[in-house]
Amino acid sequence: MKATVIYGAGDVRVETVPDPKLYEPTDAVVRVLRSCICGSDLWPFGAKPAQDHGDRIGHEFLGVVEDIGAEVTGLKPGDVVVAPFVWADNTCDFCREGLQTSCRHGGQWGSTDVDGGQGEAVRVPQASGTLVKLPVGEDSALLPSLLTLSDVFPTGHHCAVTAGVGPRTTVTVIGDGAVGLSAVLAAKRLGAEQIILMGRHTDRTDLGRAFGATDVVAERGEEGVEKVRELTGGDGTHTVLECVGLKPAIETAFGVVRDGGTVSRVGAPQYPDVPADFGVFFRNITLTGGVAPARAYIEELLPDILEGRIEPGRVFDRTVGLDEVPGGYQAMADREALKVLIRP
Repeated sequence: MKATVIYGAGDVRVETVPDPKLYEPTDAVVRVLRSCICGSDLWPFGAKPAQDHGDRIGHEFLGVVEDIGAEVTGLKPGDVVVAPFVWADNTCDFCREGLQTSCRHGGQWGSTDVDGGQGEAVRVPQASGTLVKLPVGEDSALLPSLLTLSDVFPTGHHCAVTAGVGPRTTVTVIGDGAVGLSAVLAAKRLGAEQIILMGRHTDRTDLGRAFGATDVVAERGEEGVEKVRELTGGDGTHTVLECVGLKPAIETAFGVVRDGGTVSRVGAPQYPDVPADFGVFFRNITLTGGVAPARAYIEELLPDILEGRIEPGRVFDRTVGLDEVPGGYQAMADREALKVLIRP
């Protein structure tokens, strides 16, 4: 089969690799219907050291079950399923606590002998706990929105939930990428009163407004902080959803959060130290967030997509075939595409 392989910064290729097969009785093989490129895939695309062998890549996919191991329950060939961005047994103590990202028997796509999601098919370990059956057909118009359940929409939702977003909450979302826009949608879904989106790409912030943003702040740094405070009577917002992962973003987050408020960060941090000095401490600011346990949220979010109340798949603004994936990476890196959908 064909699959995406990364050899180093800027060097993504589509190559022929061995077809997936069952290794363990808990495995399944899934034929991929849709996958996509994640913003976090751009970090290795921009900085991975060159190497002689390629690594499989991609962690967001949905597809059709083709084969199952003898110990797989609740699934059968022909089922349409979505896979969270990590695989997990969904039965260990961490999974039962809703932290499938720390599963004692789980792991990541594209590691060791596990396929990446950007290919024609994937061997899925711990299939019974990992895969979620979707009540749709292979040609459903809902597939793009259902694919967001693999990562980007639960990540935005996790950011909002850990920040404590609810009715009458005021929110600042930092970042107009797919995760930031998903966080806007999640905050709106949870009943936030005011949602300020900090971003400067008009096509993206327009989608943010459609998702529920009440205000857009294009300014950055101190100017951006001042603008948010103007919009909130000088106090800042109760919650801040940091969806970028760079140090200036967390500095802005501390600048726009209301005293006693909460900053949640889900942007994969590209810095070692959080600049939380005595001033942040004295204001009683809570810092939370982390990697989203997508599997814990899928059943909660699924009905709103199936019933048409939300359409998170609008974050996809370009669709490519598998052979066009390298160009999809470059388009996202060049900010020519928000999020690329892959149709093998």
